Amino acid sequence: MKSVFRLSIAAAALALGGGSLIAGSSNPMVGGAAMYPTKNIIQNAVNSKDHTTLVAAVKAAGLVETLSGPGPFTVFAPTNAAFAKLPAGTVDTLLKPENKSTLTSVLTYHVVPGKISAAQLAAKIKAGGGKASLTTVQGGKLTFAKAMGGYTVSDAKGDTAKITIADVNQSNGVIHVIDGVMLP
Repeated sequence: MKSVFRLSIAAAALALGGGSLIAGSSNPMVGGAAMYPTKNIIQNAVNSKDHTTLVAAVKAAGLVETLSGPGPFTVFAPTNAAFAKLPAGTVDTLLKPENKSTLTSVLTYHVVPGKISAAQLAAKIKAGGGKASLTTVQGGKLTFAKAMGGYTVSDAKGDTAKITIADVNQSNGVIHVIDGVMLP
């Protein structure tokens, strides 16, 4: 009886304290904003301070409606810092209207059809003897491996990024945050 009472007190304390333990586990923070599994990829991404460049690029490419659709999609979402690693002027050039098809190709290279969790990706890597390849919406391949103290993704040119936040569930898929931009 005493343990039930203590459990009730602990639950009440969490509720009064804002329930941060509960909110943190079901709504991961990305870019200073809670990501809600009831919202779609775009509805969540626009709130992340770490993804303003990605959101601007998605808008410039005309992909907002697509990524707001039913999906499901798995998005490997580069941060602002990832875009900043590109050679000077690259992002500005991609965002120009005359480069919309190139920008669309780069962005859709970060999207895989279906909803693939980190656990599913890890299982594919294990089954593949340490590597797994996934075909992107763009039509290219991304290669995944266990490395750098976690999991990595590599593009066709061999550039590698680390998955820094996995399993950010959305109503129409899942986002895995990465620290690099993949180029087809």
